Amino acid sequence: MSIQILQYEFLGPIKLEEWEPPMEKLVYLILSREKDTFNIIYVSDCEKTDNSGFFIQNSNFKCWVDKSGSEKFLHLAILPMFDATPKQRKQVISKIISRYRPICNIQDILKGKPDYLTRPKYDSNSPKSGKSEKIPCPCCGSEMKIEQILEKSSIIKCPECGLSDTRLNS
Repeated sequence: MSIQILQYEFLGPIKLEEWEPPMEKLVYLILSREKDTFNIIYVSDCEKTDNSGFFIQNSNFKCWVDKSGSEKFLHLAILPMFDATPKQRKQVISKIISRYRPICNIQDILKGKPDYLTRPKYDSNSPKSGKSEKIPCPCCGSEMKIEQILEKSSIIKCPECGLSDTRLNS
């Protein structure tokens, strides 16, 4: 039996009490069963374990039982990732958390980081500020130059690689 979560095919679900070790290099879901529906209440990964108390000793076990109503409603689904790095497993976990927001991963949801980067704002380079701070080109590192000043923004361009960007005037 299997269950599809996003584009991933998880094995299971099986009752959590029926699970037996070992377990190695995988992402796992803790599911709560309500009639014919399974709800994801926790997601994490495992590098390797032979410990039969692996799930019961998890610091989130109490949350799982509270949210499912009983230990007998807890189920497990696994996604084997033998060739994946820990970073790749964490990426799968992040995708599942951002899409399904499992209630027992609340600390991960609250401290979650976006999967994009922002560049710092360089207001001091604005033509109105009277200062000229160097703006490094994100492509080649050369100093970008103001090419054109518009009403609310300025277009800057790298003379080395030709990359251009727009900055708001302050």
